Amino acid sequence: MGSFTTHHLRAHDRTRSPVQRFGALRTCITEFAPYGFRATYHHLCRSAGIPPEPEMDSEAVVRAVEELHAAREVWLVQFREWQVRRRAQKAAGMRIPTPPEPRRQLWYPDPEVHPAEPLTAVMPRILRAPSGNLTECPVCGAGYGTKSWHDGFTAHLLCAGCGASLAGRPTKPAPGVEAARAERWKLVWKRQV
Repeated sequence: MGSFTTHHLRAHDRTRSPVQRFGALRTCITEFAPYGFRATYHHLCRSAGIPPEPEMDSEAVVRAVEELHAAREVWLVQFREWQVRRRAQKAAGMRIPTPPEPRRQLWYPDPEVHPAEPLTAVMPRILRAPSGNLTECPVCGAGYGTKSWHDGFTAHLLCAGCGASLAGRPTKPAPGVEAARAERWKLVWKRQV
């Protein structure tokens, strides 16, 4: 598998078929997914208007990969600054980075519930989010409350405003819930919802 940059270029390559370009977008998402793979995939398909058949609008893939690339650039600025500080800390013998590496993502377990704003607007808020379980949502702030959501294996406490997972705990598998979530994901994957 190549890098994000390689697949970013492949998504722009008009000599490739629309399906190949769409595959390059999916690989970019595996490399950088601010909401987790599934929610980022859904967000980009919706925001760029990618149709069920990529041939119907091949430029939609370019719109999606550019939105993802712009969000990654926001993260890279902070990551590169952190790398410089971390090298100095290592030279001084510090084994634990202070502050920790900039956060790349918040977990959105329900792929259909995520912020509708462009990724570049949300990324700075993700970067400021503390690590570990959260008491309030760093993306939309306090005031929306919480809701529970189960994926079949984990009970999540989600922000009611944007769907970010504030906390999660493993549970016994729930076959009915798991099967329903898997069927719904198939529709998201095929861009039918």
